[in-house]
Amino acid sequence: MGKKKKKEVCAPLALWLITFSDLMTLLLTFFVLLLTMASMDNAILTTVTLTTADLGLLDKRGSGRVTAKERMVIDLMEKPWEVLDKKDRLKDLLFPDDILPEEIEKSDLDKNLDVLAKPDGVALVFTDGILFSPGTSELSDKGRFLISRLVPMMTHTEAPINVAGYTDTSDNTESPLQLSGDRALSVLAYLVERGVPNKRFSLSAYGGNFPVVNELGFPTDSPKNRRVEILLKTARPIGGYQ
Repeated sequence: MGKKKKKEVCAPLALWLITFSDLMTLLLTFFVLLLTMASMDNAILTTVTLTTADLGLLDKRGSGRVTAKERMVIDLMEKPWEVLDKKDRLKDLLFPDDILPEEIEKSDLDKNLDVLAKPDGVALVFTDGILFSPGTSELSDKGRFLISRLVPMMTHTEAPINVAGYTDTSDNTESPLQLSGDRALSVLAYLVERGVPNKRFSLSAYGGNFPVVNELGFPTDSPKNRRVEILLKTARPIGGYQ
């Protein structure tokens, strides 16, 4: 019988070198994976951040660049829970003193414009005296100016908008409900004419219902009974607008 061929055994040093080489390969692979995962995490975080912003008010298909003031208005409008503390700031951003025409006094605007926090968003409430020609549903020059100031903010949003009209018997009309609806429609039509997509709107008319109440909760005779309320439904459920 022939002699069995003995297997060659590597020297201990050679085995150690092979093990060290494998270890270095594993370490290098591990660090490459870490770097790759870190890059992936950054990409995912950036995407989530952008998506969160896109689910807010800014429209990716909006018309033109958003100015700093418009961005601040949008930020306020999307936080109904904070707007009551900052409503004067919101008014100043929408209607700064240097752009108001001579026929609109700042004090008159403050008396005839209110900002309300609603369960589903923020409402801008204008009295009829500052928006319409007396006793009519036709927007006055002052009214068109004031409503036009809302357009840049609205055209960079996706929030649904409800325009609601209210009036009372002091308007000397046989149909307060009809007048309140006509006034709301005039505001809505002007916003659409200025470029706000009509699919975002809904219209409500309440006539003499829901008058302003006093501190005791009783209805009161107030110019604010004759008003148009523009509600931006910025308080969204999770997953977007309904």
